[in-house]
Amino acid sequence: MLLALSFFLVALPVAAQTDLSGFWVLSAPTGDGNFMKSFFELKQSGEQITGSVWVDYDKTAISEGSFRDGKLHVVVKFSSQDPQQQAVADGTLEGDKLHLTVHFPDRDTVVGIAERTTAEAVAPPARLPVPELHDVPDNGLARTPPMGWNSWNKFAGKVDDVAVRGVADAMVESGMRDAGYIYINIDDTWEGPRDAEGNITSNRKFPDMKALADYVHSKGLKIGIYSSPGPQTCAGYEGSYGHEAQDAKTYAAWGFDYLKYDWCSAGRIYKNSDLQAVYQKMGDALLASGRPMVFSLCEYGLGDVWKWGAKVGGNLWRTTDDIEDRWKSLEEIGFHQFDIASYAQAGHWNDPDMLEIGNGGMSADEYRTHMSLWSLLAAPLLAGNDLRTMSEETKSILMNKEVIAIDQDPKAQPVKRISEQGSLVIAVRPLQDKTWAVGLFNRGDAAAKMSVAWSDLGLHGKLQVRDLWAHKDLGKVANQFSADVPSHGVVLVTVKH
Repeated sequence: MLLALSFFLVALPVAAQTDLSGFWVLSAPTGDGNFMKSFFELKQSGEQITGSVWVDYDKTAISEGSFRDGKLHVVVKFSSQDPQQQAVADGTLEGDKLHLTVHFPDRDTVVGIAERTTAEAVAPPARLPVPELHDVPDNGLARTPPMGWNSWNKFAGKVDDVAVRGVADAMVESGMRDAGYIYINIDDTWEGPRDAEGNITSNRKFPDMKALADYVHSKGLKIGIYSSPGPQTCAGYEGSYGHEAQDAKTYAAWGFDYLKYDWCSAGRIYKNSDLQAVYQKMGDALLASGRPMVFSLCEYGLGDVWKWGAKVGGNLWRTTDDIEDRWKSLEEIGFHQFDIASYAQAGHWNDPDMLEIGNGGMSADEYRTHMSLWSLLAAPLLAGNDLRTMSEETKSILMNKEVIAIDQDPKAQPVKRISEQGSLVIAVRPLQDKTWAVGLFNRGDAAAKMSVAWSDLGLHGKLQVRDLWAHKDLGKVANQFSADVPSHGVVLVTVKH
């Protein structure tokens, strides 16, 4: 959740007082009944302010800062390569409090009050013991890669009950449900505080989680929720740290069918060597809850998760950092999945992150590459756009049933990259019924002629070829298949005797 993390960073870089040296906490209302608490340590020398901000129990140095005439000015740079990626905070000291306004590029302005706190408040909680490793029984779910929708890519922290219901309606009305998309997954920022017994509650954006789950189920769909094994989620909301079994029971009581479990602040408490045990703890809790729930591990590929994800009850596991709605991100993530493709199997899938199709940052050719590559990889197909306002072009990409059939092929054979010549990549996946799916991908900036020889597939003679994006049979072709592939585009075919 890199965007959420950036927002959390926004809430941090600020603070000041006559001598501002020490630890401060900035409380900023999130608009849903929660307050985002962010910590920082300031060091004052005359009018100069230095120090660090603490984000998710990790600290970032203040780039520049000053305190003059009761006014604070602080800058925190998040990227040495991109000078625009910085937060600028300005505030005034009123009594013993700082009234602060923080501006961050492409995000809402954050306004809050900072007060003095202690070093102990900044520190993460003590590490909890982790269980001995054992294999969590298979839950029997997700025999093919999960298909559905997730709120984060489009809505981020602005997701609410109304949007989720509207997306569920659109999932049915658009035909996506009938095409195989069944999960409606709420990502981060739904969480409220814990009650007196420690039970997690939802915030004002989600007034009744049980009623929402019932509504989604009434549409013939399933519903998913989000948490973290750390004390805070990526966006700084309440995590499941120390409440794993309790939270699993709550999700079950609400009627949820899917949990995305995001590492985030857990990485400031546990070591990477603890990953398997920490995820195993929630895997056991979900099984004990009495309700079948798909278990999605979101740990960004840490610890070679593909080697142990199935052992903790994981149905899918993230293999990469977050995807972004731009070609470079898609390219860097998607074309680096081939080497681990063999770890996927029925019920347990590599997850190169959600789909960006329809969010507007890429061309139609690039989105077709996105859909084709994810399907060849047998990746989960979780749409990340606003289903209520889809264009016909977006619908045609997301609901290409022939491409979806590759992703959902019950044989679950891994894709193989059989050729890579510069920017030209050919990938092949054997399907049931002795059919092969062949993707000709052009990562280059100009159209290119590409060919695949049948001998490279271990096949010979004339083969029946069908173009899955043109929805056209191309007849029987001898020896090899050739096609003109657009820049950043794909030609996806199936071949058989």
